[in-house]
Amino acid sequence: MTIVEQSPFPIGQLTRRPTRGARVVWDTKQVQIGGGAPVVVQSMTNTDTADPIATAIQVKELAQAGSEMVRITVNTPEAAKEVPAIREQLDRMGVSVPLVGDFHYNGHKLLTQFPECAQALSKYRINPGNMGGGKKRDDNFAQMIEVACRYEKPVRIGVNWGSLDHELMARMMDDNSRRSVPWDASAVMREALVVSAITNAARAEELGLAGDAIILSCKVSHVQDLISVYRNLSARCDYPLHLGLTEAGMGSKGIVASTAALSVLLQEGIGDTIRISLTPEPGGDRTREVIVAQEILQTMGLRAFTPMVVACPGCGRTSSTYFQELADSIQSYLRRQMPVWKAQYPGVESMNVAVMGCVVNGPGESVMPTLVSACRAPERSRQPPFLSMGSAALP
Repeated sequence: MTIVEQSPFPIGQLTRRPTRGARVVWDTKQVQIGGGAPVVVQSMTNTDTADPIATAIQVKELAQAGSEMVRITVNTPEAAKEVPAIREQLDRMGVSVPLVGDFHYNGHKLLTQFPECAQALSKYRINPGNMGGGKKRDDNFAQMIEVACRYEKPVRIGVNWGSLDHELMARMMDDNSRRSVPWDASAVMREALVVSAITNAARAEELGLAGDAIILSCKVSHVQDLISVYRNLSARCDYPLHLGLTEAGMGSKGIVASTAALSVLLQEGIGDTIRISLTPEPGGDRTREVIVAQEILQTMGLRAFTPMVVACPGCGRTSSTYFQELADSIQSYLRRQMPVWKAQYPGVESMNVAVMGCVVNGPGESVMPTLVSACRAPERSRQPPFLSMGSAALP
């Protein structure tokens, strides 16, 4: 066989898109978005912000699960008034995760009428599509940017396909009708999302907001639309980008849709922070969205949060549920221990664990993990059960 000299097949993320770096700060806690920093995981509460205890408890749960920023709804005077109390409660509990205020329609009023709220938040999310029209929209937007400048807070200008600026969309549809070959309506909508984000970012800079205090997002609900929009947006600006479907859905559908869309973009080096907008099942755990976000980044090799457990799916060769129960037990145990282990064992989050239930691939695959691969042969097999240990040991 003739050996052909060639480079090995490339692996891993393509060149990361260079961006400005935005800092989100609370006390001594600093989270950088973009500027070469690792992709940040964030989440959002679904409690009534006017209930400070319930909201603080859920923020703590999300932070303990690994959310590096947590967004809360600020939609009423009652909610705005309680934001400082939520921040104080979190500080008393030793939870320094930055809070992001989510504003729609009346954010300009709430931020100016409740300065303590404006100061307790570490970042503002502004939707330029629901701030009114004409001069009213411009004035409301300017008010929010002025508050952000006053308290040195970064801003995410978050455009959403369901609440696009009607005047902008109408103008672009009119322009489109004059094309020799008009685009279809969905293409115009995608272009309008990008134009809205970029023009409002430029407007914010004109009003005095630093260019490195701006994050952009253009959210839609469909996978192919999201990929198309963010590819276009990333080619037309150097602001850090927040990725996520605006309504991913419930259960496996939401997880699959989010993974399909975000993985393509992240592999292309696009995206600086992510949020998985899962619809929780009734009584479901809100922290699920954090775990999904972490697992997307970790399975792609972009970050490490907790030891990854690889487990055999099972087939006709396996005769018991032993390895399934063992895999579930180990995975749950590892995640529970991570808050303590991270402080005691630097790098433990990069450990790999394999639980294999079959004699076909188990022996070979047990060579790769750094911790342990536990396998059991079926009763009808003549091969004995085996346990392969790596170089590390569970504390």
